[in-house]
Amino acid sequence: MSSLRTDLGNRDCTADLTPLAGGVLTCGLTEATNGQLRILVIENEPADVELVMHALQDAGFSPEVDVVQTMEEFTSQVRTNCYDVVLADYNLPLWNGMESIEVLRGEGLDIPVVMVSGSLGELMAVECIKRGAADYVLKDNLARLPESVRRALRERKLRQEHRDFQEELARSNRDLEQFAYVASHDLQEPLRMVATYTQLLAERYQGKLDASADKYIHYAVDGALRMQTLVQDLLAFSRVGRQGRELKPTDCNQMVESALKNLQTAVEETGARVEHGPLPVVLADGSQLLQLFQNLLSNAIKFRGSDPPHIQVTAQRKPAEWIFSVTDNGIGIAPEHAEVIFVIFKRLHTRTEYPGSGIGLSICKKIVEQHRGRIWVESQAGRGATFKFTLPVQGTRGQYDQSDEKRN
Repeated sequence: MSSLRTDLGNRDCTADLTPLAGGVLTCGLTEATNGQLRILVIENEPADVELVMHALQDAGFSPEVDVVQTMEEFTSQVRTNCYDVVLADYNLPLWNGMESIEVLRGEGLDIPVVMVSGSLGELMAVECIKRGAADYVLKDNLARLPESVRRALRERKLRQEHRDFQEELARSNRDLEQFAYVASHDLQEPLRMVATYTQLLAERYQGKLDASADKYIHYAVDGALRMQTLVQDLLAFSRVGRQGRELKPTDCNQMVESALKNLQTAVEETGARVEHGPLPVVLADGSQLLQLFQNLLSNAIKFRGSDPPHIQVTAQRKPAEWIFSVTDNGIGIAPEHAEVIFVIFKRLHTRTEYPGSGIGLSICKKIVEQHRGRIWVESQAGRGATFKFTLPVQGTRGQYDQSDEKRN
């Protein structure tokens, strides 16, 4: 490593590395408090390092600088020390300073890189920014360097705050999911007893008391059964994704057929006609994918119009994802309700009109998002609905996949 080093004291920051969400490591920002700044400079000209130092000192920084010239030296330094920013010359005799960005990504470090170069064309400057550089400064205009460093540090702080927020949100969601699971699981037994004994009261004393008593017993039975259904649905929702999912090649044709077998009674009673295929093989949790198709098909049958349900399930391949469509000829959904229907327990109709707790589409949304997909609905009131969701193409295989490639 180059022997050139300018500092304000030997400060070992290794212990300050803090792991964040996604495996990213960061160090505590010092510039915002007292102007202290730990910099790693990729440079082979000592005079240029001195000019950088003076530019930062004139702007009120107290820089501590380590200098490296090779990738090996750079990698060793970022593994053992904590830096606020990297200043990298673009062209060095032994390597390209832009490669430092890839090294930092490989090490899981979030340290902004500012390119400091003697000459850098406009196209190359844009390419540096695209590849992840925080900014670039020409050596004949080092007056810009302090503000570039400040902006890079502010942006890193914002990224850190965003990661902290995401981690806290994920933790909060895990706690809430655990609470929902425990509460709904533990409530099942007392609710079962309430429902059972209110039903016994109804059977034994129906017509033996006055009309008001019969009405009150009916309300109690109905309320207990509805509460049982809500708790069971909440438990089903909280169970989605609680255990680690094992993703395997899953034939969507088989999933739709299995869902139709589970819905056979509803299909026969309504005269529903369901068409599908060919559908791809995707990498998925089979039980969750079955639940997804079953919920969407069940909804299409339930919210039917005056004609027998006619449902079509198709899949279209895009470069990075499959787009699945479940289209029906039912009552449809007004566009202003397109987002609301995926909210847990949100209903657009009364229980008298259509039974259910309003949790089915929430489960669908949760399953799709856990498979890194999206779900939405395209519909007009009275004109049927098309529910669409995506699954990643990566990991798909099968006859449909191959035929699609031939068309391309």
